Amino acid sequence: MKRSLASTIEHANAALLVDGRLDAVGEYFTPDYVAHLTNRDLKGGHTAVRTFVRAVRRSFPDVRVDVDILLKSRDRVAWQRTLRAVHREDYMGFPATGRRIVWRDMITSRFRDGRIAEEWAISDLAEQLLRARKR
Repeated sequence: MKRSLASTIEHANAALLVDGRLDAVGEYFTPDYVAHLTNRDLKGGHTAVRTFVRAVRRSFPDVRVDVDILLKSRDRVAWQRTLRAVHREDYMGFPATGRRIVWRDMITSRFRDGRIAEEWAISDLAEQLLRARKR
């Protein structure tokens, strides 16, 4: 049975970020996947997704994710995820704080043949890590 686009996003977050199932990347993402971030494009397809997931799970091993679907169209979904975890290891230059962090990512995903091919994302993680350091 074919999943809805929204269901694919929910399942991908659970399988990859929460469960750490890197073998599932190909189920959810196209081989030529690209993420458009605030200051750069992240290319590299499945390898880039695996690298991101490993980094998040290493630094935030107890991560939990809530997904809210905001808008759906024929081949795109706009959604927000709220992530909660304790910051245990360095992440992108931010030393571990040992504090519980809550951050949000706003993402628009474009699908091709039932898998995510391209995403545009913004996150407040850096702001939350800065706040945690000041506490």
